[in-house]
Amino acid sequence: MTALAVIALGSNLGDREATLMSAVGALGALPESSIRAVSSWHGTVALTLDGPDPDRPEYLNGVALLDTGLDPFQLLDGLRAIENLHGRERAQRWGDRTLDLDLVAFGALEIDSDQLQVPHPRAHERDFVLAPWLEVQPDAELAGHGRVADLLAGLRPQREAPDGDAGASA
Repeated sequence: MTALAVIALGSNLGDREATLMSAVGALGALPESSIRAVSSWHGTVALTLDGPDPDRPEYLNGVALLDTGLDPFQLLDGLRAIENLHGRERAQRWGDRTLDLDLVAFGALEIDSDQLQVPHPRAHERDFVLAPWLEVQPDAELAGHGRVADLLAGLRPQREAPDGDAGASA
């Protein structure tokens, strides 16, 4: 039996696009796995523990949908191996990286263990995960949080009112 895994990809060091494309190829080469869809790449400001940092190298982020027969822990091992293959160093939490692969969702499964949390505990707060995910799966839902489209709409700042009135009165 296969499950649909949602993988967030990010890179802010080196040839980011080449690294991300190589990672997508490696994801598709995992045992019992095939790529269903890959989003376009989205440029985003680096996020640190203190918030966005425009002085750090910009990230390219995207999402891949992976049909897999692996269990979530086997998939996590595969993601870590792919990161290591691409020179990932884990010296600093939330530091710059050649490649970051996160298991965002695994079907409707919910896991809370020392090794793995699914869905990803901060996915519902991250535009750079939700926007590319919505691009490749418009009807997506994040277990325990709701529709990805609604989550994304809640993150984005209010735009002008539909009639062009930004809320000011004459």
